[in-house]
Formats: sequence, structure tokens, C-alpha cells
Amino acid sequence: MESISGSSVDSRATLRGINTTPLLARIESYEASEKKCISDVRRTFCLFVTFDLLFITLLWIIELNVNGGIEKQLDKEVLHYDYHASFFDIFLLAVLRFAALILAYAVCKLRHWWAIAITTATTSAFLIAKVILSKLLSQGAFGYLLPIISFVLAWIETWLLDFKVLPQEADDENRFLSIMDAPERAPFMQPGPLSDGQFYSPPESVADSDEELLDDKHDTEKALI
Repeated sequence: MESISGSSVDSRATLRGINTTPLLARIESYEASEKKCISDVRRTFCLFVTFDLLFITLLWIIELNVNGGIEKQLDKEVLHYDYHASFFDIFLLAVLRFAALILAYAVCKLRHWWAIAITTATTSAFLIAKVILSKLLSQGAFGYLLPIISFVLAWIETWLLDFKVLPQEADDENRFLSIMDAPERAPFMQPGPLSDGQFYSPPESVADSDEELLDDKHDTEKALI
């Protein structure tokens, strides 16, 4: 990253002599975005991951209140955890997914899809197994909502990263590298110095040429006489 910043300073000094104001603006905008902790699209992705955790937490708290109160249900679902009847593991899965994705894509700034592939595959496998083996579907609306919403949010996160974050960041980097190559191509694009053959004297006026033709005609007539 330091090498890119250093080369950009040298290239800007060269570009100023080539009248490339749009290129300079693009370089400065890219450098400003690189100085941020994360890009705009990556920050949007991290916000959505945070929304995933908060939304699952909200649904779980509502489920605890509806089914007999928070204290009673916490004792039942956490302290006396039962895989077949508890929603606590879906909440815990959202917490682990949030921690893994924020660590990978916000802290480590990973530019690969393997981390979210692991979290999405784990989430999908766990939720499908829980729906098949547990008794959640017999516990009312939350038995449907929590697994389905958790499943859908995990796949939306995968779509955002794979089709929005990574491609746009790659395009921005490629565009910046192409701008950095502009000073090397610029000398070939500049017009060369004007040669002597390109300078020419203005043609004689039409009036002078007519007078000369008349004089030549009179001289010819005198010679014939």
C-alpha cells in the first residue's frame, strides 16, 4: 500500500504536465477511499451483518416474552438447553456468524469468499438439520420465522459479498492501476515538434496575380506587332 501511495505522488507530478485533470481527480478520489478503514461497499456489507445479528436477537427476545417471560424462558432454553425445543442455538449461530464475518472482512479486510462460504454452509446445514430433527415447527410462528429468516439473511450476505463487494473493489483497483500506467503511455500520445516543412509563406494575392497576367499579355501582343 505504501508503494502504491509513493508511486501515485510521482505519477501526479508527471501527469500535471500532460493536462490530465480528470486522471488526477480519479487518483485523488481513489487515494481518499484507500485512506478510509474500509471501502463504502464493504462498510455496507458489515452493516448488514450487524443487522443480521440484531434482527435475530430481537426475534429471539420477542419469542422469550411471548412464551412465558424472559427469565423463565432463559432458564428453560439456556440453562436447560434442549436441541429439539430451544431457539438459543439459532441466536448463538447468528453471534458466531457475526463474529467470523466482521473479523474476516472488517478487521482483516479479507478479499476472498472462503470465510463467508464457511459461515453460510455451516448455517445452512445446521438450520436444515434442526428443522428436520427438532420440534420447532410445532411451537407456533417463531418455529418458522427464526430458522427461515436466519437462513435467508445468511444467503443475502453471501450475495452481497460475492456480487457487490469483491467485484467493485477489484474494479476500483484495476482502474487505479490503469491510471498509474498513463504517464508511461503519455509521451507516445503527445504531438511532436513542428518541422520546417510545416511552415509555409502565404500565397500571393489574387489582385497581384491578375495584374501580372495582364502585363504578360500586353508584352506578348507588342512582340507580335
